[in-house]
Amino acid sequence: MPLQVAVQMDPIERINIRGDSTFALLLEAQRRGHSLAYYTPDKLAQRGPDVFSTVRPLAVRDEPGNHFDLGEPERVALAEFDVVLLRQDPPFDLAYITTTHLLQQVHPRTLVVNDPASVRNAPEKIFVMEFSDLMPPTLITRDLAEIKAFREEHGDIVMKPLYGAGGASVFRLTRDDLNFGSLYDLFTSTFREQWMVQKFLPAVKHGDKRIILVDGEFAGAVNRVPAPDDLRSNMVRGGSPAATDLTPREREICARLGPSLRERGLIFVGIDVIDGNLTEINVTSPTGIRAIRNLGGPDVAAMIWDCIERKR
Repeated sequence: MPLQVAVQMDPIERINIRGDSTFALLLEAQRRGHSLAYYTPDKLAQRGPDVFSTVRPLAVRDEPGNHFDLGEPERVALAEFDVVLLRQDPPFDLAYITTTHLLQQVHPRTLVVNDPASVRNAPEKIFVMEFSDLMPPTLITRDLAEIKAFREEHGDIVMKPLYGAGGASVFRLTRDDLNFGSLYDLFTSTFREQWMVQKFLPAVKHGDKRIILVDGEFAGAVNRVPAPDDLRSNMVRGGSPAATDLTPREREICARLGPSLRERGLIFVGIDVIDGNLTEINVTSPTGIRAIRNLGGPDVAAMIWDCIERKR
């Protein structure tokens, strides 16, 4: 049965459709005959118990530079939709958190993917700490003494903002790096929240694997190999996608995470694994499904819509 689908995302004219997972989901929804409506998060509004948005009918095409058409804007109650795709990119700031509170008013009568309360309560770099035995040594703090002690214990470390995304502001510090004090001062003046500090994993040069789980089950994976002159493997930072299979250790990680993801209503999740170590659980706006498909892997977008349709 055709569904009425709204997508909350960043401005559609700015996306790079070649690698955009949201766009892949929209193409698959349209192929199945579902109707699409588009809005950006600034168009949300709540009056009393009702949540509205000014939406525009959307049609998509897999043509770079000519990838969408929008109809006339209309103010619509989100409760009139069957599904809302929560697909805006971080930063995961108070504006983002507010949208999850608004969307929570219509979920689950209108199925929000992913569950907005769980998105709010499971930040990528904090939720993962529930599975610390699967991770490299990791510290969350902004306390200088704690970071110094961690660095003394583990030598090479990586520092990154707790609510950062896309590889932004990720730094490696060696045991004797004289930039440590300056970087600490920079983080202190730039980020109000705590930071994530992890033991550096040299095997990252061979790739940081993005593994997609759909309703808690393994769906596909891509290995993201960093450029020779960069620590970061994110494809938006120059990482190269490569086909990959799961190791027994990675299958163990997926099996451990699956029940918790299903319980939280986290249908579309991307986890990051380096050399058998879980580093993040991405629930806000995971990416990677177009890269997986382009490398000859499964059609993860179709798997996600199969799951959504079962739940509707």
